[in-house]
Amino acid sequence: MFLEIISPDTKLFSGEVSLLQLPGIDGSFEILNKHAPLISILKKGKIKIVDSEKKNQLFEINGGAVEVLKNKVIVLAE
Repeated sequence: MFLEIISPDTKLFSGEVSLLQLPGIDGSFEILNKHAPLISILKKGKIKIVDSEKKNQLFEINGGAVEVLKNKVIVLAE
């Protein structure tokens, strides 16, 4: 699936990923390939991604929102 992580200042990540873990306000959750449509609010925490080369990357956020639609994920991070 295609992922973009965008902050007010810059684009933090853009590319294909196989797994995404997010800090939701009701607890951590994962998004995998071909996930159902979703909109959720995020709390302060770490975003973990596993990219197409199976490498883990972590991004620290102070909150935000995520939208999943048609195998594309957009994270608007603070």
